[in-house]
Amino acid sequence: MQAHQVKPTHPRKQRKRVGRGDGSGSGTYSGRGLKGQKSRSGGGVRPGFEGGQNPQAKGLPMLRGFKNMFRVEHQPVNLSVLSRLPDEVSELTPAVLAQHRIIRGKQRAKLLGRGEVTRAFRVSGIAVSKAAQAKIEAAGGAVEAEQA
Repeated sequence: MQAHQVKPTHPRKQRKRVGRGDGSGSGTYSGRGLKGQKSRSGGGVRPGFEGGQNPQAKGLPMLRGFKNMFRVEHQPVNLSVLSRLPDEVSELTPAVLAQHRIIRGKQRAKLLGRGEVTRAFRVSGIAVSKAAQAKIEAAGGAVEAEQA
């Protein structure tokens, strides 16, 4: 096979040549209809132009502010909720809180100081407020978590 014998795998369609006389089938107005802005050479309107009416993009309020993509969401857990835990639970981790349905799924939690602590807990992997940490340590517990 030689270069002049190579044929395309799919049929090639000729582009429609408009404005080449009435006999061609697309002469006279060349597919542009009759009069008007869109029939003229260089005519037409820019994208988004709505005929002079206030465009939809201008009618919508502008987006303000920003969303911090590094924000860390914590699910608040008050100390009063810990009284619902069974007596054999002494270590608090996110897995333990999720197992006892205090937090949902793999969300991060933060212990807050509302309520009282009646027994000693070892807290790890959970953010703790200063008030909650003071109450946990006063009850004989320990906090090994990040301050958040």
